[in-house]
Amino acid sequence: MFPIQDDQPKYAPSIVTILLIVANALVFFYEISLDEYSRNFLIMKYGLVPAHFQASALLTCMFLHGGWGHIIGNMLFLWAFGRSLEGTLGPAKYLIFYLLCGCAAGLTQDFFSVDSKAPMIGASGAIAGIMGAYVLKFPRARIDTIIFFFFIARVQIPAIYMLGYWFLTQLVSGVGSIGYSHVSESGTAWFAHIGGFLTGMVLVNLLGTSDPQWQRRRVSW
Repeated sequence: MFPIQDDQPKYAPSIVTILLIVANALVFFYEISLDEYSRNFLIMKYGLVPAHFQASALLTCMFLHGGWGHIIGNMLFLWAFGRSLEGTLGPAKYLIFYLLCGCAAGLTQDFFSVDSKAPMIGASGAIAGIMGAYVLKFPRARIDTIIFFFFIARVQIPAIYMLGYWFLTQLVSGVGSIGYSHVSESGTAWFAHIGGFLTGMVLVNLLGTSDPQWQRRRVSW
């Protein structure tokens, strides 16, 4: 299943979501341009390694990915769910929200695997935060989804079901063949997902949201 978009109206361009996708894509293309040794070095230096914790890695790790399946899955869900949340939070709050969720996800994983030398990489912690906030703010939303199963169909699926599917994709596509690196073969950071998800649910209420349609009217006046 490939999510395309939700059924919520959009009243402004999703600039931050687009820029985040572009940033992740550019970093990934740089990763796969490297030889295996250099790629391993990059992941170890900028990924989050709990046994050698560095605060800066909380930010840098969320822009690294282990392979094609990893980044495509993450970016599809960022596009499908992030734009509506950006609309209701506003661009500035949304960017802060995204980065804080990613950092909280990394800290949660670090806490539960403090001695691990395996690097944690990927935007899934931050996207888990988006999913947590989305469930609260758009509980009745439906997601336009492409399904491949002996046929190709476009259907609308309740957002809550897509949440479960997203966790499944994270389980099976943490690394991909082209972006393969032995240091990135570390499984799925489930505690990061849990930490990001819960942080998203809390932060979206702390930061405050507004009706995107009212934002557009207020600007036009």
